[in-house]
Amino acid sequence: MNSRDDYNTVMRDEESSEDNKAWHIYVLRCSDGSLYTGVTIELVRRLRQHNGELVGGARYTRCRRPVTLAWSFTAPTRSAAQRMEAAIKLLSRAQKQRLIAGDALLTEKLSSGSDAVDGV
Repeated sequence: MNSRDDYNTVMRDEESSEDNKAWHIYVLRCSDGSLYTGVTIELVRRLRQHNGELVGGARYTRCRRPVTLAWSFTAPTRSAAQRMEAAIKLLSRAQKQRLIAGDALLTEKLSSGSDAVDGV
C-alpha cells in the first residue's frame, strides 16, 4: 500500500466515525446582539473555542465575545446538520428569534428539510 492509499483509508475511517456521532446545529448570541449559526459534534468544546478558551473559534465571533448558546438541535448525520444550518442562515432575524424562543413548528420544518419556512 502506498501513502495515497493510507491517506484515503484514514479519511474514509474519519468520515465514517463522524457519521456515527450526533451532530449539533447551534445559534450563538454574540455580545453585540448578532447571531451566529454553526454545526459541530462537540458542542461544549465548540462554545469554548468561540469564547477564546480553546484554539479554533470562528473569525466572526473573535471580536464579539463573549458569546452564549442561544439554541441548539441534534441531527443524526453531518449532511442533515449542514442542510439545517444552511436553512437557518437564510432565515430573517425575526424568524431566528422565534426559533430561539422555542417555535416548535419552525424547528420541525427546518429539521424535516422543508423549503417552506417562509410562511411560518
